[in-house]
Amino acid sequence: MPSLLELAANAFTAAAIFLAGRNNVHTWWTGIVGCTLFGILFARNRLYADVLLQAFFVGTGVLGWWRWLHGNHGAPLPITHAGWRTLAWMVPAGIAASAAYGALLHFYTDAYAPFIDSAVLVFSVIAQLLMMQRRIENWPVWLLVNTIAAPLYYSRGLHLTAFLYLCFWVNAIVSWVWWTRLARRQRIDP
Repeated sequence: MPSLLELAANAFTAAAIFLAGRNNVHTWWTGIVGCTLFGILFARNRLYADVLLQAFFVGTGVLGWWRWLHGNHGAPLPITHAGWRTLAWMVPAGIAASAAYGALLHFYTDAYAPFIDSAVLVFSVIAQLLMMQRRIENWPVWLLVNTIAAPLYYSRGLHLTAFLYLCFWVNAIVSWVWWTRLARRQRIDP
């Protein structure tokens, strides 16, 4: 049976992810609440990389909120594509950072699945940075994160959270298609 904390964290985060996929600025405040609750939940389950990640999400939630509203010289930030050069360095950097942080957790903490947990952290950071810039490519990175995270959370007995991440996986596909259409419309009718 999920705890009240897990239920609340999932509810706020589900709302935030749904709103992000619909390109709705309210994604940010609901995400801040959900990430704060998940940070507490993950600390109780010794998923330390995820605790750090939730702190990062809270901080970037404030910045993302502002950028979506005012990041285009005071106007709302449009949806765009990330350049291939940006993507070309992000993948190897993500793999290297996952290995390095995973090693730190492995050797210096009692973390459960330190390398997998680290991959969730690192690629979530990459996806979040892309989302803050309203880059369409955030969605395939979220697909990767959700693919890794769902079994990790299930293995820790966080069944509701694992199910939520499976739903996020579907939402990422739908959102990827939706953002691509929105970007196309923006180019046609600025």
